[in-house]
Amino acid sequence: MTQQPWLHNLQIAVDGPATVLANDDGSIEADATGWYVDDRRLLRGLVLTLDQQRPTAIAGSSTGTTSRFWGAARHLGDRGPDPTVEVHQCLITRGHQLVVEVTVTSRAQGDVDTRLCLDLAADGTDLAAVKGGAVRAEPPRVQVEDVIWWSDDRHWTTVRPQPPAAMSEHVPTGSVRLTWPLHIAQGHPATITVVLEAARTSASAFDADAGSPDCDWTDLPVDGDDEWRTLVHTNLTDLQHLLMRDPQAHEDVFVAAGTPWYLTLFGRDSLWAARMMLPYSRRLTEGTLRALARRQATTTDPATAAEPGKIPHEVRRTTYAEGDLQLPSVYYGTVDATPLWIVLLHEAWQAGMPLRTVRELAPNLQAALGWMRSAVQQSPDGLLRYLDADGHGLSNQGWKDSGDSMRHADGSVARAPIALVEAQAYAVQAARGAAELLEALGETGPVDWLSWAEALADRVRAHFWVGDDPYDRYLAMALDAHGTPVDGVGSNMGHALATGLLTEQEEALVAERLMRPDMLRLLGIATLSSDNPAYNPTGYHTGSVWTHDSAIILRGLALAGFAKEAERVHEALVRLSTRSGHRFPELIAGEPVGSHPVPYPASCRPQAWAAASAAVLLHHRRCN
Repeated sequence: MTQQPWLHNLQIAVDGPATVLANDDGSIEADATGWYVDDRRLLRGLVLTLDQQRPTAIAGSSTGTTSRFWGAARHLGDRGPDPTVEVHQCLITRGHQLVVEVTVTSRAQGDVDTRLCLDLAADGTDLAAVKGGAVRAEPPRVQVEDVIWWSDDRHWTTVRPQPPAAMSEHVPTGSVRLTWPLHIAQGHPATITVVLEAARTSASAFDADAGSPDCDWTDLPVDGDDEWRTLVHTNLTDLQHLLMRDPQAHEDVFVAAGTPWYLTLFGRDSLWAARMMLPYSRRLTEGTLRALARRQATTTDPATAAEPGKIPHEVRRTTYAEGDLQLPSVYYGTVDATPLWIVLLHEAWQAGMPLRTVRELAPNLQAALGWMRSAVQQSPDGLLRYLDADGHGLSNQGWKDSGDSMRHADGSVARAPIALVEAQAYAVQAARGAAELLEALGETGPVDWLSWAEALADRVRAHFWVGDDPYDRYLAMALDAHGTPVDGVGSNMGHALATGLLTEQEEALVAERLMRPDMLRLLGIATLSSDNPAYNPTGYHTGSVWTHDSAIILRGLALAGFAKEAERVHEALVRLSTRSGHRFPELIAGEPVGSHPVPYPASCRPQAWAAASAAVLLHHRRCN
């Protein structure tokens, strides 16, 4: 049985539609390692040897576009315990280029002679197949001519070594070995560079390129100590290299959800990342709004979960197939992206986006509001609900989209259609924000939407609160198909803070419940209470800690006036950064080993809303 490969021990670098995953010694071989472009692995083998011996790995690190490795050739140089021949390797991804740099440095007393070989293995496997644990049976044949190259049905890949290799040979079909004899004197390193470049040979519906250099946050002034500046710089650098240009309008940029599995436009993820970055990048905000508006649904189609006015969940180059999951290239199975789009439009206008830009998006605003109104009218209890009607889409369509995420207090899984508490909160916030936008635009409807929001808030108040003790009540994470509260204690309630859904007293109950030790863990807020029978510290949404989830709750606590509680979450996230090499993980286990985070092995790294969480921490620190 094949299984999804794990990523937690890999070094990962990204730039727009391309990403490279390598082992800690800089090699590419087996599992998910490889160089990917446009959701296709083009290189599945990269092995460096000196005299047919692999260097011993000592250290590796990654940020943004670059992964660096430090190794030692223990068979070369002086005898003794100290390594005297260092092997430094860099893998740099730049758009559709992968640059492999190898530098051999000798500290030995005498000169060193060695034979350096790089074995490259071609590939053409789709990302979804790699994620499912599959490997292409017959890789493309490598052509060794004036230029080394191979091709599949979507790319033509060339290999250009500098200096030219002394020998290039097949080892075996589908692979090529490049060889250089090296003579290295002390203090005179030898460097070889190999540039791989992938040219598209066929077009798809979503050939996005790397984002614009105009969105550059690397020089953002950050006060504080080195640890704090490194936290901000590392994550915002990662975020910058997750930027993509909209292929339908290259002037617009958005943030891809995460590498390697979700290196594309995701409604919810891209919207939240843009919201987090709003104080620092209006261009990202406007690009995200427009990119999603262009793909807003205009018809009803159960196969794609499209309904008029709905903002898409994700956009892929081709149909995405993984087991029973069959997602079309543009998929609308999300209950919250549409209200979140409205919320971002309103917040962007509040932050200074010109009214003329809002006016350009007014038809999309009206369509999104129309979808919210229709969805609530069609619901038997007047709540925003979701259901995977097609049977091949996502069974859960909020941010906790795994099939087992909705848990009752007894640990049982809730039945769909589901009404999420955070989806109602986003809808209330969206309706109130839309009322202000409509008034500013001189259009009708502001009073109606304020009334609509108040009525929805009243329905939540009547049905979602759990517990008889007035001082120990909390919000259920959802209502199930029968209207019964999904009363497992989860982090969902934290997303309702500062949305206008709750009264001050109700927000105080939410804040207090989230601060208890079964929810606030050492490194963030857990998705599910550790008291729940279904709690699993390495469950995707059943006990894990997600960086963005904790950051959203931190943001809500701060905006709602719970300064002490917000500071506790801030401290937990700073602790997580410090103990994760400052690159925020998508998620971790709900329990540490000692005081260090336990990785969730298959999670993306970097991931958009995790990286953007650094902006939430930065804004919080600047405001306090």
